[in-house]
Amino acid sequence: MKTLWSQVETFREQISSEAEHLVASFFPKKLLELDQFLKEPILNVTDLKDIHSEIKFKVPEPILFTNSHDVGDMNTKKRKLEDGVTDESWQGGTTNLVVPEGMLKCNTKLVDLIERVKPEIRTLIEKCNTVKMWVQLLIPRIEDGNNFGVSIQEETVAELRTVESEAASYLDQISRYYITRAKLVSKIVKYPHVEDYRRTITEIDEKEYISLKIIVSELRNQYVILHDMILKNIEKIKKPRNSNAEALY
Repeated sequence: MKTLWSQVETFREQISSEAEHLVASFFPKKLLELDQFLKEPILNVTDLKDIHSEIKFKVPEPILFTNSHDVGDMNTKKRKLEDGVTDESWQGGTTNLVVPEGMLKCNTKLVDLIERVKPEIRTLIEKCNTVKMWVQLLIPRIEDGNNFGVSIQEETVAELRTVESEAASYLDQISRYYITRAKLVSKIVKYPHVEDYRRTITEIDEKEYISLKIIVSELRNQYVILHDMILKNIEKIKKPRNSNAEALY
């Protein structure tokens, strides 16, 4: 039993040591790195046309009916659809089993930026989780009175939990971008003559670029806020109840 208890205490000490290092050293270092990241050319594109990605899918030649037989076939297909019989070769758009240009690529500029931002999001989530556990382990047993320091600890935990949730939502936002863009690209393949789908792709890419810049800015701001909040209240976080008050119980 003693061995098990000593292992738990060792774990608590490790969490405490790591969390204090994060607050004192890692957080300020990271906020400076992200601030520098925000100043890089990749996040300061003035003309958003520079981040556009051309959809290299040619508009097929229009189908010309040379005789009544072709028109008859088309009418037959329409009748089949009206009768409830499925016909995969007629879906109201262009049927493309194979894309002549090969795979339709992602917007590589945005993908490169996303691959730089995602590790930063994951890092913030992981570090917040460590600091949150540290503060929770410092919360003393429940007692009547003298709980001002405990309330500060609870507010700190709530702020860390909020930052974790917001950071996780950034990852969801990136996933939604890929899904939305993929659906639009598939629409372009099916309806290559509709220009609005192509324009919507550029609009979504521009929106995602702006969102990524905001995300990096928010990550930096969250490091600043957490570092400032915890250092200002570090005494109450470590010792929520003073020794004189504890002696009364």
